[in-house]
Amino acid sequence: MKLSILIPAHNEEDVIYATVSDIVKKCNDESICHEVIVVDDNSFDKTPLVLKKLSDEYGTVKFIRNEPPNGFGFAIKKGLKYFSGDAVAIVMADQSDFPDDIVKYYKKMEEGYDCVFGSRFIKKGFVIDYPIHKLIINRFANFFIKLLFSIHLNDTTNAFKCYRREVIEGIQPILSHHFNITVELPLKAIVRGYSYDIVPIGWKNRTSGISKLKIKEMGGRYLFIVLYVFLEKYLSNGDYIKKTESK
Repeated sequence: MKLSILIPAHNEEDVIYATVSDIVKKCNDESICHEVIVVDDNSFDKTPLVLKKLSDEYGTVKFIRNEPPNGFGFAIKKGLKYFSGDAVAIVMADQSDFPDDIVKYYKKMEEGYDCVFGSRFIKKGFVIDYPIHKLIINRFANFFIKLLFSIHLNDTTNAFKCYRREVIEGIQPILSHHFNITVELPLKAIVRGYSYDIVPIGWKNRTSGISKLKIKEMGGRYLFIVLYVFLEKYLSNGDYIKKTESK
């Protein structure tokens, strides 16, 4: 199975080299057939130069530029048009996600699941230096989603997840333009009947650069997507449910 690793990046010149090189080295060590696609979301620092260096150094690294309109969701959707793997893992550019957990995802996908979702808040999961105000909001939002959809997943808002190609095709159209895409993708996959497993993962706060997530700006967008998928679940009469069996 070929795994695509999709990384959206906006002004990440200080960390993107280490993020990508660590992932490539881990995939090579584990003999994982892979590609890394970095979507430069209209960066105005030296990110494009670093990406050029990475693509020259590693044959499995590609980068594409996301012209305006920009935003995390736009960048993800751009990358989802170009990945060539049998599955795609969405990974953050800031080194908050661990390459070892990508290996966990890959092995679970090889077992036949349509999706693999990580949780930082189950046994053996962990977070390092999570800002307390963001942690409180995170736990409240995820509890609300878990209760609303009656699911076991308690870390829906985390972007770091993995999907088979047929899942990405089956959850179209993707509406989100910003960070709310992190809940649209997994919730649609669940509601539309794709299989998934949950594994413990780690997360660490960035040590350089600036977080792109603006909580005040995103609240309404998250709620819109959550309610949109909720209405699909209960009012669509199963029109969008997957029609074929999982591999």
